[in-house]
Amino acid sequence: MVYLRGINPDWEVPMGEDYNDKWINLEEAAEYLSVNKDTIRNWIRKGTDIPAHKIGKLWKFKKSELDEWVKSGNSANL
Repeated sequence: MVYLRGINPDWEVPMGEDYNDKWINLEEAAEYLSVNKDTIRNWIRKGTDIPAHKIGKLWKFKKSELDEWVKSGNSANL
């Protein structure tokens, strides 16, 4: 695994495949996709195939799954 060193040499941030696989919330997903939060809520409610996971009362997303969804072209079919 490749590491990116911060200002403090004791801090190491993992980069690469695992780094892009972190969980993000609805607001972060909206910002990542450059859409409004309500747009994502509508996609979820309409049953589109956006890769959303309900964890408790919150919607969570994996950045890598969002990337694959966009690359697959399915996001263009909304």
